[in-house]
Amino acid sequence: MSQKLLALYGLKYNPFTPDVPAEALHMPAKLNNFCWRIEHSFLREGGFALVSGDPGTGKSVALRLLAEKLKQVRDVQIGVIQHSSARLSDFYRELGDIFGVSLSVSNRWYGFKHLRERWVQHMESTLLRPVLFIDEAQEMPVCVLNELRLLTSAQFDSHLLLSVILAGDQRLNEKLRCDELIPLGSRIRLRFNTEYASTEQLMQSLQHLLASSGNPRLMTPELMHTLCDHAMGNYRALCTMAGELLAAAAQQEKAQLDEKLYLECFAVPAPPRKQKQLAGGAHG
Repeated sequence: MSQKLLALYGLKYNPFTPDVPAEALHMPAKLNNFCWRIEHSFLREGGFALVSGDPGTGKSVALRLLAEKLKQVRDVQIGVIQHSSARLSDFYRELGDIFGVSLSVSNRWYGFKHLRERWVQHMESTLLRPVLFIDEAQEMPVCVLNELRLLTSAQFDSHLLLSVILAGDQRLNEKLRCDELIPLGSRIRLRFNTEYASTEQLMQSLQHLLASSGNPRLMTPELMHTLCDHAMGNYRALCTMAGELLAAAAQQEKAQLDEKLYLECFAVPAPPRKQKQLAGGAHG
């Protein structure tokens, strides 16, 4: 959205796009509790944590808010796997790039050894484990997940070298229950499951988005309730509908988004009169 259109509504940014600033994201109490446990316990003890849930229920937001919190912790090193579906050799290449270790594909033992040494050095100097975020982890091959489990533990599994945050949809939970991954599933220490939101939770999120972007009165209260009622508990659906309304309002240069605009954009049109007559005749 152009600066001219943002200025029309007194907005600092479009509040309905995926790349809104972190301060625009609403943190529910349950998520805040999970982030606190990660920061004050998990970083020092290491291991695996899991964020899971259906699409649109807030996994990406949870990861963004958690990452922002951890960035404020002194001496925390954060890495993010970008290619979750990579095979084992490319997975090692990406780990080497993240943690600054030169790896040889033909000598996996060298990579295994030197990554672990790098993590031990960081841990000994800061008392904190490095953190590795892996989104869309349901796409990871089983052999890579098992290699990650072996890579991050030492001294007969009593000494953890890394903190790993796995995130994915419900397929990841199913995957972790398969025979090959039971050892990894049993090592997950913290779990956060995103759920479909209530109308009240959607309203809190929408109010926070509008206030943070600079115009809490962008929408009428009636429209806000209508959007939350029709989003089916899905944060992504809520923002998609709101984004369409904002674009339509900007095109019409409407001062405020209201229910009339909602009906113009989303109401199902009535069938033409001739079609109604044909349908009535066929029924008769």
